[in-house]
Amino acid sequence: MRVRAGSEDTFDVAGPPVDRREVEALQRGDHTQPHRILGAHPVHAWGQQGVVVRGFHPDAHAADCIVEESEAESMAPLGRGLFSIFLPGHQLPLRYRLRFYFPGGTTWERDDPYRFLPTAGDLDLHLFNEGTHRRLWEILGGHHRTVDGTAGTAFAVWAPNARHVSVVGDFCRWDGRLFPMRCLGRSGVFEIFIPGVEPGALYKYEIKTKEGHLRLKSDPCAFAMELPPGTASRVAISSYLWTDQDWLQERAERDPRREPISIYEVHLGSWARVPEESNRYLAYREIAPRLVEHVKRLGFTHVQLLPLSEHAFYPSWGYQITGYYAPTSRYGSPDDLRFLIDLCHREGIGVILDWVPAHFPKDDFALRQFDGTALYEHGDPRQGEHPDWGTLIFNYGRKEVKNFLIANALYWLKEFHLDALRVDAVASMLYLDYSREETDWIPNPSGGRENLDAIDFLQTLNAIVREEVPGAFTVAEESTAWPGVTRPVEQGGLGFTFKWNMGWMHDSLLYFSKDPVHRKFHQDQLSFSMIYEYHERFINPLSHDEVVHGKGPLLEKMPGDLWQKFANLRLLLTYQFTRPGKNLLFMGTELAPYQEWHHDASLDWHLLDDPRRQAFAFFLQELAHLYRESPSLWQRDPDPEGYSWIDFQDHEQSVVSYVRRCETEHLVVVLNLTPVPREGYRVGVPAAGRYFQRFSSDDRRYGGSEFETWTIVETEPEPFHGLPQSVRLALPPLGALILAPAP
Repeated sequence: MRVRAGSEDTFDVAGPPVDRREVEALQRGDHTQPHRILGAHPVHAWGQQGVVVRGFHPDAHAADCIVEESEAESMAPLGRGLFSIFLPGHQLPLRYRLRFYFPGGTTWERDDPYRFLPTAGDLDLHLFNEGTHRRLWEILGGHHRTVDGTAGTAFAVWAPNARHVSVVGDFCRWDGRLFPMRCLGRSGVFEIFIPGVEPGALYKYEIKTKEGHLRLKSDPCAFAMELPPGTASRVAISSYLWTDQDWLQERAERDPRREPISIYEVHLGSWARVPEESNRYLAYREIAPRLVEHVKRLGFTHVQLLPLSEHAFYPSWGYQITGYYAPTSRYGSPDDLRFLIDLCHREGIGVILDWVPAHFPKDDFALRQFDGTALYEHGDPRQGEHPDWGTLIFNYGRKEVKNFLIANALYWLKEFHLDALRVDAVASMLYLDYSREETDWIPNPSGGRENLDAIDFLQTLNAIVREEVPGAFTVAEESTAWPGVTRPVEQGGLGFTFKWNMGWMHDSLLYFSKDPVHRKFHQDQLSFSMIYEYHERFINPLSHDEVVHGKGPLLEKMPGDLWQKFANLRLLLTYQFTRPGKNLLFMGTELAPYQEWHHDASLDWHLLDDPRRQAFAFFLQELAHLYRESPSLWQRDPDPEGYSWIDFQDHEQSVVSYVRRCETEHLVVVLNLTPVPREGYRVGVPAAGRYFQRFSSDDRRYGGSEFETWTIVETEPEPFHGLPQSVRLALPPLGALILAPAP
């Protein structure tokens, strides 16, 4: 072994000089290209071709190099943990291991991470910097793979303003000196392949900022994370074998706008718990068969899961995400979640995920000031901080950030076979002055309040989802009068499939909260939503937001004694399921609880011991099945021809009536919104002949009254409500009737 000194600023080992300043930068943790020094490098020295190998461990006093199956050879110490050896006659690629010796007689032998080529290609990096890499999760993050016959994990992270990035984890005692990463060109992506790191290993990135501060960060693209309150990322692989190919194929051929969609919204951690085991959550695989059986029995077409991306703060319900690509480990592994979704599909139930691209929390281990700069967020708090939630706002104008989010949406849809994403807090994204004082926001280049970057992001997101995942859809939680939320992107809209009808929700709950004696003065709160109904494609939500923070459960919003409360609630839900638009109910609605929802407790399943609740749950089950079986209630939702008023002007008696129709059938719906039964109430109908009572919310089986309705009525040739025929009905108190023409 020959060691030869270079100039004052360089030294070498039988090969090209190594800049001493680079070595010192490596040793103090400031180097962005450690592979330039470490690893195997071809050389020509003393008339011989060969390879020089350099290894580094700051605590080692000696090191060996073991080539293939050869005997270990001692490496020359170059100082401060750097070792080198010249191997004449060898060439690249070269397989070897390094053995380090430490005081006290301990050793550590490992394959050298610095002998491997980059695991991210130039095209991938170009697409990412361009903001167009649709499968970004295959490049960034921690990927267990085999490279050059060696198993390990490839790590890649975007940190363009860092002075130095290292992978740390339980495989290196969290020592940031041992595995410095290389920066790949000007991409800002740091990469390393570390042999021997197996699935399940915990890791983070140690980032040195421009100012020299160390930041310990979880992986923005980690596929799993440590169980909170731990915050480390976890190397994860999937071995799940899907069985829902038929579902996906059929989904691709359907138009969700013209399909029945009734959604059961679920917070997994509080749907059901195990009280005898310290009130623990049910795991994904535990809850799957119970939830699927329950939803299927009730008749819902979809479940919507409150955000399942990892979140450190459980009371945020998942809306403050700290791991965008990692399903929360509270309920099990990513493959356990895949099992839940797969089982839903096998049983004919779609799955929607609540997705949160509007903001992220300020937890220092996550995205905030990721590389010491405002990387994912805006630097100016007037653009980068959310005044309502104490969170940070994504910089949608930065191509890599936009790519991170759009790829994340595709990741959930493709890797977890989700059927839809419900995009949270869209209104807060669209307006630069959202919830801000006049002096606390920055206008766009045209002087307006619209967030042009967010608009472009949403349009691009929806266009790509439609192109990449046939049959999947997106839903906007958008509470303003922003035009064209569900208009196609090519027509200038945002491109969502559906929008939550927050106006309908607010007006309806306000109306139904009023004593029936006063409802005649407020009937426009029921009719007003039809003025804008066909400006967008809507989902009518009675969601978790309406039963928390002191708002009380739906039952307690209803006026009157207990019987009237139940009757009013049945009436409200019948109205919801029979008007245009798809439907969403929060879990527990079927129980009609007295208490509002709380994330730390199970639903009050014991309420089903109450005969009233049993009857109410049966009512909801019958209503949901009726909805699914009646194309007139959903097939022409997007068309004004699918709905028409019969009468909405009977304020005095507080009765409204309307027709739902499709190409093959129609239904007549009549709502009596007071507790006064009405005998012989005349209603105009579209066709002559017999009508039979398809459904009554006042049915005794549902807990209704003893009032006798007429199950079959004959039309009379007496024009009424602008229609040539009419029928006389017996309207039950606080009841809804659904009539269908007799076959």
